[in-house]
Amino acid sequence: MQNGKCGFIGLGSMGWPMARNLQKAGLLGAVWNRSPEKARDFARQYSVTVAEDPAELARSCQLIVTCISADSDLEAMVTALLPALGPDHVVVDCSTVRPATARSVASRISEAGAGFLDAPVSGGTEGAEQGSLSMMVGGDADALVLARGPLEAMASSIIHMGPAGSGQATKAVNQVAVAGVNQAVSEAMALAETQGLDADRVIQALSGGAADSWFLRKRGPNMRNGVYPLGFRVSLHDKDLAICQSLAAEQDAQLPIVEMTRLHYRRLMDAGHGDEDVSSLHRIKQAQLSGESES
Repeated sequence: MQNGKCGFIGLGSMGWPMARNLQKAGLLGAVWNRSPEKARDFARQYSVTVAEDPAELARSCQLIVTCISADSDLEAMVTALLPALGPDHVVVDCSTVRPATARSVASRISEAGAGFLDAPVSGGTEGAEQGSLSMMVGGDADALVLARGPLEAMASSIIHMGPAGSGQATKAVNQVAVAGVNQAVSEAMALAETQGLDADRVIQALSGGAADSWFLRKRGPNMRNGVYPLGFRVSLHDKDLAICQSLAAEQDAQLPIVEMTRLHYRRLMDAGHGDEDVSSLHRIKQAQLSGESES
């Protein structure tokens, strides 16, 4: 980008470390967050400007990165940004929303002369902290050329998937796979417990073989300890899986793994575990194999 500065909107569990990595790279010009105190906290720690509103942020930054929760929030954010957008701007949305929402937003931003990329990410809070996220990008290839440098401060893998909405469609595929891996690993670890096996040795034995996965190595130890520090929130994955279901419904199809996972997540959320990491699905598997109720 010509002025070398980026604006960041949305300082949640993913957005905060992503914005911090931009700041470490000397690329962050301003931040904005719906909860003003969080933006002020970030600014105090990292010596950046807090914009009064999204439009002011856009007036001082050519590249704008958003990382927010829901489709309606993204639509509202674009409405707030539009008065300040022009041909020199690129908006990169790292939220997880419906592909149709990404296409709609892209159209609105294009009418203002600006570029738009839907660029959802995978890798959890660890990836956000380390700047090693996987980013799946939809939108104009020229806009990605302009944005790639700053995006590389946040992600180690940046793959252009096609036109607007393609990044979000790819993220939906990712979320189905995450649901399946979560189901398999949490169930396998619960089974290992019923057999009196040492969990650390189970993880060691399976790692490197056909059952190896990032989820086994990163989340298996949490299951062993019965604690589930946040990497990816149950309630957010449930929201994403609802998007996956709607995409399948458009094809008159079903996603059985997704349906089962959402049923389990609903039980976790009803029991007060919605803000835990998705690996807390292990609670359900333990209860099923022991014949007890999950707590």
